[in-house]
Amino acid sequence: MKKLLVSLLVTCLLSFNISPVLALTVGDIRDISSGYWASKEIVEVVSDEIMYTDGTGRFNPEADITRAEFVTALLKVLNNANLAVVPNNNYLDIIPSDPYYNDIMRSDSLDLVHGYPDGNFRPNQAMLRSECVAVISHITKDATPSLAILNQFGDREAIPNWDINQYAKTITYGIYVNHPDTNMLEPNRNLTRAEAAVILYRLKQKLGYVKPEYVGKQEVPAETVIRTEHLHAVKNTPNDKVKITNYRQIIERGNAFVVAFDEKFLSKQHKAGDIVNFVLPQALYTDEGTKLLPAGTRIVAEILKIDKPRCCNKNARVHLIFNRIVMPDGTSSYMAGKPFTSDYTLKEGPWMTFWKVFASTIGFGAIGGGAGAGFAFIPNPAKLGVGLGVGIPVGCAIGLITGLITPGLNYRAKKGELVPVLLLDDASINDTRN
Repeated sequence: MKKLLVSLLVTCLLSFNISPVLALTVGDIRDISSGYWASKEIVEVVSDEIMYTDGTGRFNPEADITRAEFVTALLKVLNNANLAVVPNNNYLDIIPSDPYYNDIMRSDSLDLVHGYPDGNFRPNQAMLRSECVAVISHITKDATPSLAILNQFGDREAIPNWDINQYAKTITYGIYVNHPDTNMLEPNRNLTRAEAAVILYRLKQKLGYVKPEYVGKQEVPAETVIRTEHLHAVKNTPNDKVKITNYRQIIERGNAFVVAFDEKFLSKQHKAGDIVNFVLPQALYTDEGTKLLPAGTRIVAEILKIDKPRCCNKNARVHLIFNRIVMPDGTSSYMAGKPFTSDYTLKEGPWMTFWKVFASTIGFGAIGGGAGAGFAFIPNPAKLGVGLGVGIPVGCAIGLITGLITPGLNYRAKKGELVPVLLLDDASINDTRN
């Protein structure tokens, strides 16, 4: 009876030309668990047939990816897997019977992945992480990112000289991987299949950054604004509008939100060009309830200059430009912002200045009182009160003057101290085209 019902069901599906669509899950890949660091990206690239499991259903995430395998997967991300080309094979180690021959010819035609000066492509050689970065930088739109963005990584000096600009560019675009230690890039290590899956997934999410000549033609619906929402994370901002489109959320320039120092900060220990990291202390939502940024999102800033403390109690000022949003999953996007303060810099407030002057006044007053009492007491103990009466006012006056004319305070902040950020340009969040 059960066999009969199954047969009838299959017959009905076929007769109506209907086939069930089952979404691929982590459980469908035998050697990937839901807790694996790249499980999401691996599932996506396998579902999109950019990369494959082996004959036993295993992805082999820790295995190295070869140069030929990377080329094949990259062509699929760029929608050029079926590109028709006239082969022009100049490689000594590639022949037409090779299974990857056509893909390498397509790559060569598009100028995607280059061979070596000795005339070989080395298709079965493992792809280096530095080579992967060079390819991604090569095919993405030109940019001139600050090399200071590399200072956050402990092995910056390990980056080959020829690859420094490429690393700065791909990190700015958020198309890179730094697992297992987020503070290390490991440029000279082989790229694993899991790491390749993450890179290719992020590249597919950010195709808008790829130069048009490398992307195959595809139908892309026009961007339309679905609704306009509002953001009031900080009072008295010039703008409060957030546009929700079919591709992204756009926090318009003039909006502001609050970030927190990721570690303690002291202005005299920094200089222009230094990177300063902030985090979003809580998730950012519009008034209408749309989640824009999750808690823990990192907001990266670069120090433009630091005005040192000056005479007459002029406090140090730190000039920052906030230039990048990094999600907890490592994806990043461009932003431009500055501190939403009275003069758009970070400096100690008037209360700290008041306490500096107050401390100077009291300190010198105590010293003056002690000196006056001593000078009066030695010749005539009965004049102790007179000495105090003269010494304290004189000392306080000297302390007040000293507090007012000496250089001001350096800027310092505790870890977790809050700073409001004003957007100088629209910030594009969760853009599915890029």
